Amino acid sequence: MPRQSISFTQPNDEWLKNQVDKKEYSTKSELINDLIRQARKQQRQIDWITAKLEKAENSGFTNLSKEQILAESKSLI
Repeated sequence: MPRQSISFTQPNDEWLKNQVDKKEYSTKSELINDLIRQARKQQRQIDWITAKLEKAENSGFTNLSKEQILAESKSLI
């Protein structure tokens, strides 16, 4: 596994140490890798939603503007 040297701000380093001290993770490296995995998963979800929204916007499903859609939605409440 590639090794990296990174620096943390004081509050971030303390938070990392606390997580390890609480036995949530055995090492800071394990914690950092988990945070990166979570961020990557979140980005995949954002990319999926963005693609769905772009597809819907480009499909021509409505001729209404954003403002008109908002006004119509509010009138139904």
